[in-house]
Amino acid sequence: MNETISRFGYPDTLIAEYRHWVVLLRPAQPTLGSLILAAKSDATAFSGLPDEAFAELGKTIGDIENVLEAQIRYAKINYLMLMMVDPHVHYHVIPRYEGERQACGLAVTDTGWPKLPVLGDAVELDGDQIGALVDWLKQAWPRTAA
Repeated sequence: MNETISRFGYPDTLIAEYRHWVVLLRPAQPTLGSLILAAKSDATAFSGLPDEAFAELGKTIGDIENVLEAQIRYAKINYLMLMMVDPHVHYHVIPRYEGERQACGLAVTDTGWPKLPVLGDAVELDGDQIGALVDWLKQAWPRTAA
């Protein structure tokens, strides 16, 4: 795995693995269910990914949206490709909703709704919270992902 994936807590945050992508729980949650969708490649430009990664992206995003719809009941979803500090290709996946969502004893309010997500208001998770949320999302993930 590349350094960006490691910086987001892999393997502890791993929810699903595909041939070219991993889905990780974002350790800082601006909204409940916020994820990292990271390319396994060492590419630091979106255009540098292999064609096969682009082909697999549709299935990966479909799985993300289906699981987050079922578990979070989001109204919108934001995919932010920031890559300023962590250089390898990755998205911050932020489910958006009005108010608060709860799971695993954690409550997270979307403080930016209905405008831009407020990443600075993220709830920093401890190891137990990460483990609980990863397990909760893994249970809902399609078995065909791995």
